[in-house]
Amino acid sequence: MRPRTLEEFVGQTHILGPGQLLRRAIEADRIQSLILYGPPGTGKTSLAQIIARRTRSHFERLSGVEATVSDLRRVLTGAAHRLANTGQPTILFLDEIHRFNRAQQDVLLPEVESGVIRLIGATTENPFFFVNAPLVSRSQIFELQPLSEEELLVLLRRALSDAERGLGYLRLEVSEEALRHLARVADGDARKALNALEIAALTTPPGSDGVIRVGRVEAEQSIQKKAVVYDATGDAHYDTISAFIKSLRGSDPDAALYWLAKMIHAGEDPRFIARRLVICAAEDVGLADPMALVLAVAAQQAAEFVGWPEARIPLAEATVYIATAYKSNSAYRAIEAALADVRQNRTQPVPRALRDAHYAGAERLGHGAGYQYAHDFPGHFVAQDYLGVDKVFYEPGDQGAEKKIRERVEFWRAQFARARSGAGGKASSNAEGEPDR
Repeated sequence: MRPRTLEEFVGQTHILGPGQLLRRAIEADRIQSLILYGPPGTGKTSLAQIIARRTRSHFERLSGVEATVSDLRRVLTGAAHRLANTGQPTILFLDEIHRFNRAQQDVLLPEVESGVIRLIGATTENPFFFVNAPLVSRSQIFELQPLSEEELLVLLRRALSDAERGLGYLRLEVSEEALRHLARVADGDARKALNALEIAALTTPPGSDGVIRVGRVEAEQSIQKKAVVYDATGDAHYDTISAFIKSLRGSDPDAALYWLAKMIHAGEDPRFIARRLVICAAEDVGLADPMALVLAVAAQQAAEFVGWPEARIPLAEATVYIATAYKSNSAYRAIEAALADVRQNRTQPVPRALRDAHYAGAERLGHGAGYQYAHDFPGHFVAQDYLGVDKVFYEPGDQGAEKKIRERVEFWRAQFARARSGAGGKASSNAEGEPDR
């Protein structure tokens, strides 16, 4: 059922729809080198073959898993002779191009540059990470998307009606419910949907009237568990955790739980998820709700202790808590500002009063002289110089528990300012006007 023309091709309208760049290039025979990037079953190989047929090019196919440098040189030599003798261009379709090492990819560069071949690479991995930069810079990158359920239904119905290449030669009835189940569980993968339909049709015994009837039960058995496209080192891994964190930060517990469920279903390491929860609790919730970090650490320890599948429960609890908590990134911004100051400006010496005085000779050096013990003063606070210069890194937020912190910090900073200006003498306490703790 592989499509033979652009008209038969289903999906990818963002690049192949009327007036879109790739379609215009194919129709005008202006194809140079391409890298088609997307999940399995979205039409990368089919599209390469359609391009070769449409542009009347000779088609060669190699696999990045199996091909060697000598295989490449054989194809490149043949392409050069073909172009010189007949003028016919050659399209080299290199499947799984990311599996080629850098040296193998470099062999292609001169022939791609000179136009001896038109390279079409196919990969499920992000080419900007897994294909070397010179090859990427000489190629147009097109990202293919998973097919929608409606697009998969078009392909399934086409297979049922096509007697030459599909299942139309069978006396076959497939319920609408069964077709929609296959389209949904295939997860955007046309190959998976068509394979499941074929298995259901060829393994279901006919009824007494000779008709093979495929219902929801047969469809479920044929496709079985949905396999989520998820590579622990690839885009799906990083994109999914990115969506998870951004949903937590954006206070959407339902979206966060969905991305968590996807990672759980795909078998992600629970420690990886827990680490991200701990970071998010500290960075995005912070002091607006300090219990978020406590709960995230508890979830990390619980997940480590119980493992899958029970680890999903404490991880889900922490996910919901963090997503629904008040948010503040003030602590994160504060440490970033302090680090930038340390990197860019003169390093401040420790004030003499704050230096360690617990060793012989410290007193002779004046270390600790004038230090005032905060607990000796009303409110356990005394305004003295703790840095030597006037710097502000922490700006309290106005959400949740941090509202109270803001009141205290503003009061204390006012006292520090008075002490530095000499308005209150060498030091002053907060015996009057202490904020509510």
